[in-house]
Amino acid sequence: MELSKDRVIPITGKVQHYAWGGFYYLPKLLNMPVKKGETYAEFWLGTHDRGSAEFKNGSEKPVSLKEYIDAFPEQTLGEQAAKKFGRLPFLLKVLDVKDMLSIQVHPSKENAQIAFDAENNQGIDLAAPERNFKDNNHKPELMLALSEFWLLHGFKNPKALQNILREVPELHFLVPIFGGDNYKKLYRHVMELPQQQVDRHLKTLIDRNLIHYNAGKLNKSKEDFWAARAAITYSHEGHVDRGIFSIYLFNLVHLQPGQAVYQDAGLLHAYLEGQNVEIMSNSDNVLRGGLTSKHVDLKELMKHVKFEPTVPNIITGKTVESERMVYPTPAPDFELSRLNIGKGKSATLISHSIEIFLLFSGTVEISGGEGAVFKRNKGEAWVTFDAAHTEVMALEDAIIYQASIPGMK
Repeated sequence: MELSKDRVIPITGKVQHYAWGGFYYLPKLLNMPVKKGETYAEFWLGTHDRGSAEFKNGSEKPVSLKEYIDAFPEQTLGEQAAKKFGRLPFLLKVLDVKDMLSIQVHPSKENAQIAFDAENNQGIDLAAPERNFKDNNHKPELMLALSEFWLLHGFKNPKALQNILREVPELHFLVPIFGGDNYKKLYRHVMELPQQQVDRHLKTLIDRNLIHYNAGKLNKSKEDFWAARAAITYSHEGHVDRGIFSIYLFNLVHLQPGQAVYQDAGLLHAYLEGQNVEIMSNSDNVLRGGLTSKHVDLKELMKHVKFEPTVPNIITGKTVESERMVYPTPAPDFELSRLNIGKGKSATLISHSIEIFLLFSGTVEISGGEGAVFKRNKGEAWVTFDAAHTEVMALEDAIIYQASIPGMK
């Protein structure tokens, strides 16, 4: 593998066809043909083992961005990021959530390392369905809504949680268990209930909700709507998915386009519906807590959950330059920016480490400083390596999402 003279290079990403994805949003964004019956859930731009971005490097055969960075870490990441991370630390995605995702939580970096090593020592294969930790990294994430977006995001505050347990007859039995502030006891109880009792407590609730849901009488702002949809999607063979309890225990958050939320280690959450741009640490560590057919390891899950109320912090972005809005988070691994460049205008960008750009709308011409000039259309991407100087000229009004590492100099 040879080091390219170019420091600004067009790249192509990877589409993931998970069952919960939509049929048309990503193909339209990426200008790709629709295969009948195929779902298009996520578009990845990064170096993850399950789907690294690729580029042409003077040959017909595509070059893996992961392999290229591994071969030339300082030249691509820069000395500071190469020393701190040793690899591209983030993964940029676009998601189209048609059906709700599983309830999940992510570990801290320290806990991920300990648990990953423990599973390795036990000889659990990385591909085994009972494997919890695929790598030794944490997975904080920021999601920015591209449409109206619905999600579950952490435990309700004590008053709101007490109120809903009292309002819903089938949840009355949980009032004394919660006791006003015992989140751990409450969550453990619903997660450890024998399936027969889960069915007994939730079946009447679900039957009532489904009548109203099918009649179009439930509003998305109410938990009952999502409980009904979850029952349709995840309850099988007469059994109710216990994750439906969590729909009532967690904050139901409704984001408008341009609003974002950050989800750190320990925060239980689930995406319900909509499209978003998501940036996260380069990890695949997910511990599930329901609304899924996949492995749920309750003992391990309980170790990583923060049993405390969450007040959703809606991030609206911070304007730092005339064309740039940044969505700051505490994560050291990533930062997401949105660039708006009007037709006929240009922006000069200097990369202090590796950066990935996705053109969300419009058409731009990219000049890389070393003689490289290329055009990018809606849905196309490019990467800049450390110390790259880039001129971005908008041939049409352009919206660009930029993934970078904060604090690089």
